[in-house]
Amino acid sequence: MKVILQQDVKGQGKRGQLVNVSDGYARNFLFPKNLAVPANADNMNKMIMQDKAKKAQMEAEKAEAQAIAAKLKDLVVKIPAKAGAGGRLFGAVTSKEVSDALKAQHNVTIAKAKIVQDEPIKSFGAYQLKCKLGYEIVGTLHVEVVEG
Repeated sequence: MKVILQQDVKGQGKRGQLVNVSDGYARNFLFPKNLAVPANADNMNKMIMQDKAKKAQMEAEKAEAQAIAAKLKDLVVKIPAKAGAGGRLFGAVTSKEVSDALKAQHNVTIAKAKIVQDEPIKSFGAYQLKCKLGYEIVGTLHVEVVEG
């Protein structure tokens, strides 16, 4: 019997897959626990429509990530910081501060977890940070730490 899995089933497949299982396994285990539905025409159409919607959403998210990456090339984020003698900052500039400054200055929202700092920013100057935007798209963010 062909069934469409509604959830991941160990030893059978992942959610949304069309698998062939024995009739008894489907009737006595998969159907009562709502782990699968029969692969009839109606359920097949639902599965195809869900796949199309998911692909369209992924394409939209990828296009949005590429647009943000292109936008980041031209932006410079200025972060004011206080420093002691020798230009060393009190503390460090964190990715949360960079994310908040980017939102405030240019109205671009990037989660702090997506901003990658190789090493902490502990002095004045210009820095380039990588932003992992998803779908293997990486943008470069220009940050200037200024005295404030």
